[in-house]
Amino acid sequence: MGLTLTTYLIVGATFALYIGIAIWAKAGSTGEFYVAGKGVNPIANGMATAADWMSAASFISMAGLIAFLGYDASVYLMGWTGGYVLLALLLAPYLRKFGKFTVPEFIGDRFYSKPARVIAVVALIVASVTYVIGQMRGIGVAFSRFLETSYEIGLLSGMAIVFIYAVFGGMKGITYTQIAQYCVMIFAYTIPAVFISLAITGNPLPQLGLGGTVADGTFLLERLDNILVDLGFSQYTIMKGTTLNMFFLTMSLMIGTAGLPHVIIRFFTVPRVRDARLSAGWTLIFIAILYTTAPAVGAMSFYNLINTVQPGEIGAEEGNLAYEDVPEWFSRWEETGLLGFEDKNDDGRIQYYNADNEDFAPTAEEYGWEGNELSVDRDIMVMANPEIAQLPAWVIALTVAGGLAAALSTAAGLLMAISSAISHDLIKGVINPGISEKGELLSARIAMAGAIVVAGYLGLNPPGFAAQVVALAFGLAASSLFPVLMLGIFSRRMNSAGAMAGMITGLSFTLIYVFVYKGWFFVPGTNMLPDTPEFWVMGIGPQSIGAVGAIINVFFALLVSRMTAPPPKEIQELVESIRVPRAS
Repeated sequence: MGLTLTTYLIVGATFALYIGIAIWAKAGSTGEFYVAGKGVNPIANGMATAADWMSAASFISMAGLIAFLGYDASVYLMGWTGGYVLLALLLAPYLRKFGKFTVPEFIGDRFYSKPARVIAVVALIVASVTYVIGQMRGIGVAFSRFLETSYEIGLLSGMAIVFIYAVFGGMKGITYTQIAQYCVMIFAYTIPAVFISLAITGNPLPQLGLGGTVADGTFLLERLDNILVDLGFSQYTIMKGTTLNMFFLTMSLMIGTAGLPHVIIRFFTVPRVRDARLSAGWTLIFIAILYTTAPAVGAMSFYNLINTVQPGEIGAEEGNLAYEDVPEWFSRWEETGLLGFEDKNDDGRIQYYNADNEDFAPTAEEYGWEGNELSVDRDIMVMANPEIAQLPAWVIALTVAGGLAAALSTAAGLLMAISSAISHDLIKGVINPGISEKGELLSARIAMAGAIVVAGYLGLNPPGFAAQVVALAFGLAASSLFPVLMLGIFSRRMNSAGAMAGMITGLSFTLIYVFVYKGWFFVPGTNMLPDTPEFWVMGIGPQSIGAVGAIINVFFALLVSRMTAPPPKEIQELVESIRVPRAS
């Protein structure tokens, strides 16, 4: 059985499973649509939350960033996992005890203000739509490989699948679909990693293989360092960015994770507060399986790629792969437009080196190299890795299915958060409180469909790789929602004026900074300054600025709340009751 047929069979079977679950668990009420009737088992909810949270950025893009950035990409591992700990300890149990459907509903009730609720809806939509763009990027990459077509056709196909099972199933259908997607995702990530770790280091555990040795007895990471230096790149294991930017990026990812509405809403789907804590614990376990494997996948995929295009001694004629001899996987990924070769010196061989390194220029001139001829989209590394390593067809097909599961699961959760914010918080909570349940369900589904179209359109021209786009979304959530949630739970004195001032200033500052370097609606050529470290303020990039926005949010929230009247007595008592165990 060929690779194409195997891929169609395995991916087709997973799609049939997802759609079947969505039809079986179709939401019949607003409670089922928004929070799955609050009846999900903690272990099942932990698995669904892990799938919801481990997006295309985690499955497809993170290892690709690790492959090309090396040590610097460790910030994504630290930020995202550390942020989930914050969410589990500081927010999830208290928000579940409050017992509302959505994050804006909590903010509106806690701060006794419809305007505060509307501002929270705006912040949620801005962060979630940005996040969905990253998922659409992952969907486009995975579907383009699956269908062996262009990225654009792949993205449109993925949008259609998301529409089918997210719009009709609601949170109930999404929850049980995400459980299936987690199982597909984790097997698809770990099985190829085990095969490749065995092949490169002889160790079946990728986590240990990362510190193991290759065939010549050299440590894998040492070997990578040597190869990259020979090609004019920086060492894989050293930090290349500034400490300040890494600190703020880590902080932004951490508090952004804790403020993401599509993850928070998952803790509203369990029956009790205790179950919310259990769900958080199980989620961490399920997440750890993938996150401890990612560094090995990144390093090993990059090692395999370089050994494919540069199989011999640097500079020797046989040291560069002849284009006519490229393996089949190379040609398949070329069709997607995410891998490319440009023969700049007309020698018919693929030259891969750092053309920007001035110290390497004499070497390039000596061998007649006129520039790097290989372009590799970082988001293809995980998906292409099994093919580069020449693994069996069923493993390659399983990886494609896993990439699709990762992108689809998080996209569905984000779309759920967007639709509930529009239908429940904006339409029912502010515009038309008397709307019927049937009308609210209809508005939620229309809002979700609209969000799919907008995110898909923006996903055609994303402002970076999937993980970079997602980092922007985390920064937006960090600067707007996380501070007000924390202050709403742990500060009796925080009032509505302070909450609104904090959200507006934090979000506005972050958005302006992002648009200065990324452009309006991420359209190339509309940015005011180049998105390069030398133009960043104090060396802080747009992916990192959310932490600064969060500090500004807290400052203005505390300042304004101290200058204005305290919350009503019943609100202060409500804040106390959220933090006190029921038995007390």
